[in-house]
Amino acid sequence: MQFNLINIAGLLAAALTTISFLPQVIKIVKTKHTKDISLLMYIIFMAGVLLWLFYGILLKEPPIIIGNGITLILVMIVLLFKIRYR
Repeated sequence: MQFNLINIAGLLAAALTTISFLPQVIKIVKTKHTKDISLLMYIIFMAGVLLWLFYGILLKEPPIIIGNGITLILVMIVLLFKIRYR
């Protein structure tokens, strides 16, 4: 992967959108409280992230793959806690 302006912008965007999930995941892990989180929203969001990951793999674009791969893991953690602590 070349480090040009396009890839740097993609990596930065992927990092920021992925990091944005960390406070939610940390709060859920600490409190085990998921009552106010929409299960349907996270299921739909996970499907979208999974499709973005697939798209990134098909294009062989590291920013898309890395960002969505990590986001998928974080979303799955939230969903697992949501199901477990209903």
